Amino acid sequence: MTQPMIKFQADKTLLTSFGKQQLEIAFELEQGQLLTLYGASGAGKTTILRILSGLTEVRAGKIVVDGETWQDTQRRINVPTRRRSIGFVFQDFALFPNLSVKENLRYALQKGDDTRLMEELIELMELGPLQDVRPAFLSGGQQQRVALARAIIRKPKLLLLDEPLSALDDDMRRRLQDYIEKIRRHYELTTILVSHDLPEILRLSDEVIWLDRGKIRQQGPPGLVFPSHSLNPRIPGI
Repeated sequence: MTQPMIKFQADKTLLTSFGKQQLEIAFELEQGQLLTLYGASGAGKTTILRILSGLTEVRAGKIVVDGETWQDTQRRINVPTRRRSIGFVFQDFALFPNLSVKENLRYALQKGDDTRLMEELIELMELGPLQDVRPAFLSGGQQQRVALARAIIRKPKLLLLDEPLSALDDDMRRRLQDYIEKIRRHYELTTILVSHDLPEILRLSDEVIWLDRGKIRQQGPPGLVFPSHSLNPRIPGI
């Protein structure tokens, strides 16, 4: 039987608008799948991404990615963020304002990395006409395309997307969804997305975890988690 790409288990106290509550969650994810974390503010979605990336500590937990243990509190293993093979895209674009598009991508490469991947990404993300432009002269959608390309330029084992399209209008959001789907399938990227947008969830996800105050309320394919909403893009429970 094939082993899952990711095994995740965490126990952590969250401070929310409801007071203290426990994040107690475990899940597994197969290679190349996209998992969406959904739920109200304070449910623990972004905290899970931060735990995976090593930016937030847990009381107890274990993370295994592609056979490598990133965290095991019982064995006192905690691989630092810089040694975890992740790409992280936030709501804000976090580009270097003094660098061009191509320079932003080149900066993300490690010494000795093959620059052919950078050229391939520029082509895939249709950034060629923009490669010598600085971020201040790009639209929000263009900046987010650069941020996505930069996050995957080192071929991370895990791509983390924290509501990366929430600041964009509907048309640009749909176009960026196309890019996410294209690069994810092209590079077989295992991806975890935080999203409140139901059409986006239904379009992109292989699996959904609906979180409620730190616990899994429901988990499964998007059509099963939201069966009555597949044709009605209204966010339930928000």
